[in-house]
Amino acid sequence: MDEATARIEELRDLIHHHDRRYHVDDAPEIPDADYDALLSELRVLEAEHPGLITPDSPTQRAGAPGRATFAEVRHRVPMRSLDNAFNFDELRAWTDRVLKRLDDSVAPVTWACELKFDGLAVSLRYEDGLLVQAATRGDGQVGEDVTANVRTIGDVPDRLFDGAPAVVEVRGEVYMGLKSFADLNAVQEAAGAKPYVNPRNTAAGSLRQKDASVTATRDLSFWAYQLGEVVGGPQQVSHLETLEWLESLGLPVDVHRVHFDSVDDLVAHVATVESARHDLDYEIDGVVVKVDDLSMQDRLGFTARAPRWAVAYKLPPEERTTRLLDIEVSIGPGGQATPFARLEPVFVGGSTVTAATLHNADQVAAKDVRPGDLVVVRKAGDVIPEVLRPVPPARPPDSVPWEFPSECPACGSPLIRPDGESATFCTNHACPRQVRGRIEHFASRGAMDIEGFGEQRVDLFVSEGLLADVAGLFDLDYERIAGWNGFGETSVTNLRRAVEAARARPLGRLLFGLRIPHVGTTVADMLSLEFGHLDRLLEASVEDLEAVEGLGPIIAASVHGWLREPRNIELLERLRAAGVCLEIPHADVDIDQVLVGMSIVVTGSLSNRSRDEAKAAIAARGGKSPDSVSAKTTALVAGERGGSKLEKAEGMGIPVLDETAFEHLLATGELPA
Repeated sequence: MDEATARIEELRDLIHHHDRRYHVDDAPEIPDADYDALLSELRVLEAEHPGLITPDSPTQRAGAPGRATFAEVRHRVPMRSLDNAFNFDELRAWTDRVLKRLDDSVAPVTWACELKFDGLAVSLRYEDGLLVQAATRGDGQVGEDVTANVRTIGDVPDRLFDGAPAVVEVRGEVYMGLKSFADLNAVQEAAGAKPYVNPRNTAAGSLRQKDASVTATRDLSFWAYQLGEVVGGPQQVSHLETLEWLESLGLPVDVHRVHFDSVDDLVAHVATVESARHDLDYEIDGVVVKVDDLSMQDRLGFTARAPRWAVAYKLPPEERTTRLLDIEVSIGPGGQATPFARLEPVFVGGSTVTAATLHNADQVAAKDVRPGDLVVVRKAGDVIPEVLRPVPPARPPDSVPWEFPSECPACGSPLIRPDGESATFCTNHACPRQVRGRIEHFASRGAMDIEGFGEQRVDLFVSEGLLADVAGLFDLDYERIAGWNGFGETSVTNLRRAVEAARARPLGRLLFGLRIPHVGTTVADMLSLEFGHLDRLLEASVEDLEAVEGLGPIIAASVHGWLREPRNIELLERLRAAGVCLEIPHADVDIDQVLVGMSIVVTGSLSNRSRDEAKAAIAARGGKSPDSVSAKTTALVAGERGGSKLEKAEGMGIPVLDETAFEHLLATGELPA
């Protein structure tokens, strides 16, 4: 062995040793500058002897430029999601279900608890101790290959310690620490760039950079928390033992892991985590509770979407106080006037909030919130910010109650509150804010799916007089658009293609896109399947509409009335003249009608079909696919994130089908035995 080869191997061993001391043992032996010097020397030697570079070398953490696109990776063991518990009653109910499924002859159940990190789930595959692949969770079955990017994460070893099996897949979370996030935003602000919103989104975006050298600058971290495929590893008896084994191989495992024999002690621990969540240098959004015994996990098994032996307790929404600067009113596409609060920026629920809903005039009066108040803001459901209440002692002495305006802020027309309703409406159908909202909705993904018609572009087209209603989308002046700044030949061509493709959308999409009161996607699909063509729907009486399963008198009257308003009749005729599809796709005559008389509900995300495609497949075979579970439901097809429908179906004893069973049902009309 020559001198260069020997030194390169010596440097790699030294760096791997110090990686362990720093990332695993939390006891570094040398200053950072000395570590950097070792790494710099190794880079110089490898540059002089490129034939000696190996994939597991510490220098490869910075990686070559990433792929232009991410290749798909099919997980050998699915990366399943977890069911959630949002309060202690739900957590106790889950433990009760677990104990009920396990008979009295088994040993007492031990509960393992870990923090639920707020990052991006990934799977690391090691073969003979070397990292060969890293993939995102994706849909649980197929993820994206992010190997080059993950190699840049200092916590992730390229080579495991002695004792690694032939194959081990490690599941864990890539995240960005709060200090790293603050440092990154300090760099952004110093450069005059827009700061990043929150650590979780920043970590996810950083991991999916096409250039791995960009990922290397983001100081991402990793925690391991679960095993996937293992070939040749030791036999483990508990989940916490597997974490200890992963730690012994050189993988980072969070220290906040404990186990309890008592459900009361488990609940008390979760409460402690809630109160201490801000003491950590990383964000968490819950506590993961698992049955620790692996044989019990095997006995409990899985539902269609998640393991029965684990649950994620979600921490409650965060609340913060901030100053309410003003109360304004927004006008929706249906004319509804909704008050909202303008706030001094406040970081709550993982993002900076500057506005929050106040729902309606009654809510403003009931809460008695006023401009100038110090208010409590909650990010309800971790999504929608809401003003909860004022802090009266901090109220300015000259404060007066806020009054709902009498005129629309967008067009000046009267705002009217119908008798018996809590909502207030702008009476002008041609109000520019209503027009914009109707067009944005019509073009949205769930409706006609016309890409390129976001809020800013629709605002431009309406302001310039190019659009006045949804029918105008199919008669755009593309020559005029091409003359505007920011609209090159490619963007105009893409716009034209998107509009042309929308002409072929089926009737259900059109009905939903028209924003008929009380007609969401479910009702729109029911109407399209029942009548098949817009003309037959136009001919239907109120009684015909009420006869449709799932439609009550209020929805029937709303649809019947909307279809007979002169301006809507004129709009539909213009859409007809524009060549917009007014019917459902014709069923393939060669498809056997094996689902006649069946009612199949689809929920969650499927990997092989979109939900619309699954519903269309059911309809093409003579079945119905309503959106809700009822006593008339034949079966529920459950993909990822099945939610309340899955729970209801299981509670009612309705068969729950995974995608394999669904394909069998489509082919044969038979439910699995």
